[in-house]
Amino acid sequence: MSKDYALRRGDGKRIYMSRQQIVDDLQEGSNDAAELGSIPALSANELDKLAEILMTPGRMVGVEDGMEVPVTHDIGTLRLDGDQGNSGVGIPSSRLVGMMFHERAMGADTMELGHIDYSFKPVKPVIANEMQAMEVVQQNMIVPILYGAMPNMGLYYAPDGPYANPGDLMKAFKIEEAQDSTEQAAEHLTKDMIWVMRKLMSAGADGANFDTTGAAGDGDFYATLHAVEALREQYPHMYIEIGMAGEMVLGLHGELKYAGERLAGLWPHQQVKLAAKAGANIFGPVVNTNSSKSTPWNLGRAVTFIKAAVEASSIPCHVNMGMGVGCIPMFETPPIDAVSHASKAMVEVAGVDGI
Repeated sequence: MSKDYALRRGDGKRIYMSRQQIVDDLQEGSNDAAELGSIPALSANELDKLAEILMTPGRMVGVEDGMEVPVTHDIGTLRLDGDQGNSGVGIPSSRLVGMMFHERAMGADTMELGHIDYSFKPVKPVIANEMQAMEVVQQNMIVPILYGAMPNMGLYYAPDGPYANPGDLMKAFKIEEAQDSTEQAAEHLTKDMIWVMRKLMSAGADGANFDTTGAAGDGDFYATLHAVEALREQYPHMYIEIGMAGEMVLGLHGELKYAGERLAGLWPHQQVKLAAKAGANIFGPVVNTNSSKSTPWNLGRAVTFIKAAVEASSIPCHVNMGMGVGCIPMFETPPIDAVSHASKAMVEVAGVDGI
């Protein structure tokens, strides 16, 4: 009689699978990634290793001794004082208190200051407040402090911004007008990100985390790459991290290029090369979790994509692993068994430099 192992589905639901079912789903997920990205699928040994991780007894698993990696945080303080819908726990505290708690009690390797709206555009009207907050934080902490925000180019389109919404234009078959609007918004976003980070660098920031890059498609990625390029030229020693929004860059414009490379349709192993060329120190590749598939399927798929990105990269890869990405279930408070399984697999099989 075969033994069933307690695992998860991509939405966090508890499921039970036999060893053969686990191996089959790992293979299927890996093959899906390999086909989409035109990259190698995982070897039999790698699949066996992932199966062993998933079948390890115990509520949690950890990496082998000596294989520890640094952990970076995005909007880390909001995990404490934010609401549960944002994976927070609703503890009333200031951003400074939250950052100090992460450093001194939780052993965080880096932290970041971020506005509650967590996008560059809303930071502009309150930049003086953010500069003061950055100065105070730097006076009280030791670990590197980044300023984190999303490019979030969607905020530059109507009704929130000055440019026509490309989606509305495309529905009216105004393709060229949609592309023009994307290009104008991208130029505006680039200038805003450079301006905001110059202010915060003057207040003592150690660098920037461009979080959820590409959420508004190839224009969003295009703007971020150009902002990183300009900041790297002005601040040679600045720490810059680019974390992506999804596994593939959506071609909402379709023809934007950076360094001669079309951005639409790029997968993690292709994205990372452009991030490095622009001047990023760290790349955060993303693989989206399919909530209707099993953890083994999602893990096989995610590790295949990330392993290819690590091998193609000339800079460290800190894989994005949180609610809905990196094989973490799409659930407000992801179960620790699924989180630890995925984390161990990313380090020991995908070979990531950090999480």
